[in-house]
Amino acid sequence: MVKIGMMIGDRYEILEKIGTGGMSDVYKAKCHKLNRFVAIKVLKQEFSENANFVSKFRTEAQAAAGLMHPNIVNVYDVGEEDGIYYIVMELVEGITLKKYIEKKARLSFKEAVSIAIQVSMGIEAAHNNHIIHRDIKPQNIIISKDGKVKVTDFGIAKAATSNTITSNVMGSVHYTSPEQARGGYSDEKSDIYSLGITIFEMLTGRVPFNGETTVAIAIKHIQEELPSPKEFVPEIPASVEGIVMKCCQKSPDRRYQSMPEVIADLKQSLMNPEEAIVSNDPDMEAGTRPITDSERAQIKRRTTYHDRHEYEEREQPMRLRAEAEPVYEDEAEPEDEDDYDYNPRMENVTTFLALLAGVVICVIVVILAVKVFGDRDRVIDKESSSPLISAEEETPTPSPEIKYVKMPEVKGKGVEEARNELKDLGIESEVEYQESDDVEMGKVISADAEAGADVEVGSKVRLTASAGVQGALVPSVTGMSFDEAKNKLTAEGFTVTREEASSNDVEEGKVISQVPAAQTKVAKGTNITVIVSQGKEKVRVPNLLGLTEADARVEAQEAGLRIENVSYENSDEQGEGKIFYQSYSKGSYVDPDTAIDIKVSSGPKPNTYKCNASILAPSVEEAPDYAAGTEVAIKLVTDDGHTLLETRTASFPQAANYYGLTASAGTITMTYTVTIQGEPVTDPETGETTTPEPVTEERSFTRRIEFVEE
Repeated sequence: MVKIGMMIGDRYEILEKIGTGGMSDVYKAKCHKLNRFVAIKVLKQEFSENANFVSKFRTEAQAAAGLMHPNIVNVYDVGEEDGIYYIVMELVEGITLKKYIEKKARLSFKEAVSIAIQVSMGIEAAHNNHIIHRDIKPQNIIISKDGKVKVTDFGIAKAATSNTITSNVMGSVHYTSPEQARGGYSDEKSDIYSLGITIFEMLTGRVPFNGETTVAIAIKHIQEELPSPKEFVPEIPASVEGIVMKCCQKSPDRRYQSMPEVIADLKQSLMNPEEAIVSNDPDMEAGTRPITDSERAQIKRRTTYHDRHEYEEREQPMRLRAEAEPVYEDEAEPEDEDDYDYNPRMENVTTFLALLAGVVICVIVVILAVKVFGDRDRVIDKESSSPLISAEEETPTPSPEIKYVKMPEVKGKGVEEARNELKDLGIESEVEYQESDDVEMGKVISADAEAGADVEVGSKVRLTASAGVQGALVPSVTGMSFDEAKNKLTAEGFTVTREEASSNDVEEGKVISQVPAAQTKVAKGTNITVIVSQGKEKVRVPNLLGLTEADARVEAQEAGLRIENVSYENSDEQGEGKIFYQSYSKGSYVDPDTAIDIKVSSGPKPNTYKCNASILAPSVEEAPDYAAGTEVAIKLVTDDGHTLLETRTASFPQAANYYGLTASAGTITMTYTVTIQGEPVTDPETGETTTPEPVTEERSFTRRIEFVEE
């Protein structure tokens, strides 16, 4: 279990919990090796115990760790410690696109397109690295405080789609493509469909398809035509409507075929919003066919089918579970023999036979190689540098010699073309993007190895590629009032968000700074964050929880605050002598010299007990000479010396109900009186018999009583 203050991987100190989701919790942490703050996403226990999910999660997260792009939440590290599976990511201060849409109801077309361009560029970078997200939705898109848009959750997306995921975990059925809903193969064009649904929601403030169950929504994605966003917001430009409709075509072949095509049309729509930039080929028109009963039954069966097989490298279909709409055997209608029926066992048999055939072919190739090359262990073709393995060797022995190849000229080539050319030579590559007015978007600007230079086989080359022209220069608005700044920025085609901050130098109500900065080139429609002065700077309250009183006073004094009232109480939250309460929450801003009240733990709260007993009359074994109806003095004392009951009664049973006791048991002492009649005495001289007066004696006994823990 992750706790605040613990270290993970001997380098990441958990500072605070900053979010939670269906599959994971997110914590802010500090990396002590690189001295920076990071976000750590920790898988929840139910997923950590699923071996298939963990295997898929680690593979995909490690692949995502190779992605480096301004519009992707970069993954730094992946690990496991004591059953805790985690991803270490870039810490982005901001909100999700989902919350941003909810906050604004809907976005203007310029702001929506600007965000969509940045999202598309992040997805494009992933596609260029052969990574498909499979779960593009506003919840997985973050808008940082400086206006940057970043796509996240590359590591979890594919892992999640290979396991049975309910709607309350993923919540993705509103954005899933028809082929994913059917359980079919998904590729880059599935991400394009989900992007189109996301743009639809930004423009209209709602998703196009809704329903009571996940199955109902999935069927709508398969069967119903997407409504035009103009039906909900008539002022949406025709170009943007066309982009959304093309992204969300039912057939993948009729959608955009790559992210660069989407980006190009999005940029064009900013420049010519009313121009119909998307054309529909009438030959490609295909009406929507009603879903068959067998397909409906297949979808419902997949909602309850759990993946009990080992993880396979190939794509696994997304399964949707409709808890509110179960299907029973006696309800399913007979299917025609010609209808396709999804059979996971047959699919596994087919996969096994294909793998077996591959193994047989490999054995034949090895035998032929042995016959041709005799007893030689290995022959290396000097031109291809490809080792041939002898029958005696189970694995090839790597050559101890370091091999070099000539670095090809990659400048001006497409990123994918350049990376494939380097890969063919045995050179790894990574890509970073930067804005460029001169080089076409997606083309290589430069490499960190010169053309013709000797490059070691297996080494990595960094390519710098063009992210394209990003629009207009942002004007300076610092020193203006917010209204003046907003009017100036909107006149230039930007949208504006207001944030406030304290300042000792800038007059209240005036702009302190702006993000992006003045003279930065960004796309038209980009949101500009304007920070407006609140006046004199306030003091940020430090975190005092877990500190001793002495340390807390030092922390408060350094922050310009003071400790005033101190009380001591039992608490299970912190150890004895540690602070478990502060009157102002950490991170809040207050006036300098504000007094803070604290509570210090006196240790864990002690266990308490209750006594609910009925005290019975003395028994024959306890008091053989007790006479019923005789008054008895009763005293109940706990083991730690507290007297609970002290009374006299002749009526039994006697109730004894007490709560909040600190002892686990006690003793009942019962005292009663006995009258003893003296024996008659005869005087031997006179023969007279006399009877002595009766004598009264007190007699006591005790009982033990055990209390019950509260």
